[in-house]
Amino acid sequence: MESKKFVIHGNPVAKPRQSQRDRWKERPCVMKYRIWADSARLQAGRLPVRPTGIFLEIYIQVPKSWSEKKKAAMAGRYHQSVPDSDNILKAVKDALFKDDRSIAFDKAVKFWTLENPRIVVEVWRPDGY
Repeated sequence: MESKKFVIHGNPVAKPRQSQRDRWKERPCVMKYRIWADSARLQAGRLPVRPTGIFLEIYIQVPKSWSEKKKAAMAGRYHQSVPDSDNILKAVKDALFKDDRSIAFDKAVKFWTLENPRIVVEVWRPDGY
């Protein structure tokens, strides 16, 4: 089985809904996504050709406005607010693969973290595919 595991450092960015107008009008949310996608591709390096599965561990930093007590209580727990894990998963697949039709299995889980925000990505393809 060919597989690769790597980390995309920085805050996860959900893919914005884009329109034809985004080709010439630079909306901030689209520009933020494009910058993040370029960074993700650089951090990923060479990936398996036509992967079959992808798994994400998403670590989102607790807000600075929270009290120290709340930060400590939430660290390592499931993140159950926006951005949605499926939107982050779509952003990662669209950033890393020109054609993600071959991905038959995908899974994402989100956690709060006190440390650096990041996405741990594992991509694989069974031998013979």
